[in-house]
Amino acid sequence: MRVVVDACVLFPAVLREIVTGVAARGGFQPLWSARILAEWQRAAVRLGPEGAAQASADIARLRTRWPQAEIAADPALEARLALPDPADAHVLATAITGGAARIMTLNLRDFPSRALAPEGVVAEAPDTLLMALWLERPALVAHAVAEAQAHTEAVSGRPQPLRPLLRRARLPRLGKALE
Repeated sequence: MRVVVDACVLFPAVLREIVTGVAARGGFQPLWSARILAEWQRAAVRLGPEGAAQASADIARLRTRWPQAEIAADPALEARLALPDPADAHVLATAITGGAARIMTLNLRDFPSRALAPEGVVAEAPDTLLMALWLERPALVAHAVAEAQAHTEAVSGRPQPLRPLLRRARLPRLGKALE
């Protein structure tokens, strides 16, 4: 399964770690564009120089780990697509160009099914997509979550209870299922 991962899923870190952890274990093939990664970089700049530097390092790691994930969307295709936020047309164009049937995003209202269905694409929240994967392959998702939880605990220096951590990562249903 090929899935375009929107910038709002790549930033913040815990959500990204879970999503990429599931992808690394074979849950799906992640795709993105240079523009999606640049959008993540711009969001991280708001955290200051350290946030920007961390985003640059994380983006470099993603590019190294998944060299085929970065898709250059066709500008002519992008120009013909109509979404509520025209700036998101490149995300749909990336999905179409990359042969992805799904866009993983937290901004579902920006990707209405009436605009995506003719292109054979659906938009899903990370919680929805990860829950579906958990129902099919619970160990795969559980391992990715446990790894992200352990990393968060190591970075923060304090325990990170699973359900609140996943709620903050905007994965409330997955948190309830895993608890």
